[in-house]
Amino acid sequence: MARSVVGTLLGAGMVALLCLGSGAAVAAAEYKIVTANTKGTYFAIGNDLSKFVAPDADINLEVLSTAGSAANIKHLRYDLGVKFAIVQADVYQAFLDRAAAGKADAGTIIRPLRVILPLYNTEIHYVVRADSPMNYLHDIEKAKINGGILGSGAALITHTLYRMMFNAPIPEAQDSFLSNEEALVKLIGDKSVDVVVVAAGQPAPLIANMKPEAQKYIKLLKFDPQHPSSKLPLTVYSYSTVNASSYPNLLTESFTTIAVGAFLVTYDYNLEYTKSHLTRFARSLCQNFATLQEKGHPKWREVSLDTPPLAPGWIYYPPTTREIRACVNKAKARSLVKPVRQCTAEERILGFCN
Repeated sequence: MARSVVGTLLGAGMVALLCLGSGAAVAAAEYKIVTANTKGTYFAIGNDLSKFVAPDADINLEVLSTAGSAANIKHLRYDLGVKFAIVQADVYQAFLDRAAAGKADAGTIIRPLRVILPLYNTEIHYVVRADSPMNYLHDIEKAKINGGILGSGAALITHTLYRMMFNAPIPEAQDSFLSNEEALVKLIGDKSVDVVVVAAGQPAPLIANMKPEAQKYIKLLKFDPQHPSSKLPLTVYSYSTVNASSYPNLLTESFTTIAVGAFLVTYDYNLEYTKSHLTRFARSLCQNFATLQEKGHPKWREVSLDTPPLAPGWIYYPPTTREIRACVNKAKARSLVKPVRQCTAEERILGFCN
């Protein structure tokens, strides 16, 4: 009887092992990427990675909407299953600066994070009422400003830029932390908000989806790189052109705004299973890059697979960096190989071909 039971158990064990060998052992990894609001560019970029890159890396990638960059860093650091985050450069740098200043909690959070790839510049859209006397960012000093919800990259850049431009924090009476949608309603409704800051790579869906009638209610502020108040911000941020083609329902001409870089970030994982999947993710990112640029969000056309030197304190994730660089080098080598020219019938007749 005992021998029979043991035999049954061994048989079941062998079946389980066979099942593992044929299916479960190669099952896709269940990973998550944290982005931002569902109507923002980060969320669209995450969807593109989930659709065009993750499957070839044997990853089921769930795209999560979040409060934004500051929240994303904490989600990546502490939340189960979150392996990727899209993070605004100034938010990442703010954590590094606080860590360097002796803030132990900031150091604990940021030091194990690693960069997979620099992405693109995120344009910062300053939305005001159409009849507002304000036309430039340097006009907003006395305005009631909504920078987005706490934890968002927009909230950080709004407050950082204001302090840089006007050498003071936003006064509490002028400050709010509503969602973009809520703030826009107040902007044109009870007018308790004068400026709504939307940080999203163009075309930002929230703005791009507005109807032509929106021109009667809102306009976008310009950034003047030559204005004295712009000098300090341009030590951290850059400026960028908002193209009229991005918002044909609102704009008749392009203009300059301020922008900040976005990065695809992960953690310094050492577990072989995770390293293997992240390496395959990097390989798939390279191999499917043309598809991303063709079928993904327009911002992919501004992304390069180059891995340039990073600022002090920023570190690439070695497994993905090696894979991306190897893939790019192979592609360059293939492009340098001259195709073999086929001989024409006349050349063969004349004996010019071996």
